[in-house]
Amino acid sequence: MKENPKKILIAASGTGGHLFPALALAQQLPEYEIEWLGVPDRLETKLVPQEYTLHKITIEGFQKPLGLKTFTILGKIINSVFKVKKLIQEKKYQAVVTTGGYIAAPAILGARLNKIPVILHEANFIPGKVTKLFSPLCDTVALGFQGTAQYLPKAKTVWVSTPVRSQFLTPPPLDLPIPTEAPLIVVVGGSQGAVAVNQIVRKCLSKWLETGAVVVHLTGDRDPETNSVESPNYLPIPFYDNMAALFKRADLAISRAGAGTLTELAVSQTPAILIPYPYAAEDHQTYNAQVFAEAGAAIVYPQSELTPEILEKSVLELLQSPEKLEKMTLAACKLAVKDSASRLAELVKSIKSAR
Repeated sequence: MKENPKKILIAASGTGGHLFPALALAQQLPEYEIEWLGVPDRLETKLVPQEYTLHKITIEGFQKPLGLKTFTILGKIINSVFKVKKLIQEKKYQAVVTTGGYIAAPAILGARLNKIPVILHEANFIPGKVTKLFSPLCDTVALGFQGTAQYLPKAKTVWVSTPVRSQFLTPPPLDLPIPTEAPLIVVVGGSQGAVAVNQIVRKCLSKWLETGAVVVHLTGDRDPETNSVESPNYLPIPFYDNMAALFKRADLAISRAGAGTLTELAVSQTPAILIPYPYAAEDHQTYNAQVFAEAGAAIVYPQSELTPEILEKSVLELLQSPEKLEKMTLAACKLAVKDSASRLAELVKSIKSAR
């Protein structure tokens, strides 16, 4: 009789949107021997090695327009496929799990060449190119949004939502100097920051701070103007790890619309103003945000149409309307799936090893 696989390779790389759901899944599999597939100089090199063995491959996604570099990238992909194939053979993994992105291509192909099961998790409403192309080769594609199944007609799909780290289920204390009674606005541009959003927000700060609100602004590490505004109620921070406590305390978030961040907002029951990243592949952040807007959990503004005046007024109106914020909070709560990580873990446990 075939046994459930106990040694797996998780392929997750790049941004928090890919890494955090994978880390949340790994936390649900303590009985498994887990190793990681990543890329040099990405976020996983900071977050993964403290917990799991990290193997690195050199790979990047295709860029537009196509040109001479396309052949270089294609060569790296082919080389990576055979590196993953060899890694699986040497380490004797019994299954591969990936959270999408360009690292999923060699992970899926390497698994298939070794005839071992593979599970793909697609967090975005509009699946990425790799997911669309390689999902038919996967044993199961787990979805972050129910409506995504329509875009993957040839794949076996199941909706599990998107896993969040365990700290979001039982948030630790918040270690920032925020007065108990002060309204809190949290500005977050994703794990890499969002300079365009930062610039608009800074032009709105004076009016928001006049109301007595505190603004915690996660600027990312690529913004040269991070410390350009000084106020005791304005806290610009490049990166903050305790997002669970911060979102839980927040009265309102201003955010991009990556699937991972949206899931964290839902679980934290945090009303939001969403500004989708306009250059995301397939404009997937706009589609993600629309789900939250239609549910009443968020207000969405396209970046191309957003001015400081519009954002300033929108935030002030929400701060002055506790009833509307409460409705948005309840709507966010209805979108939350707190056991998503355990649902995805059960999928992993249900697959049968080919070895």
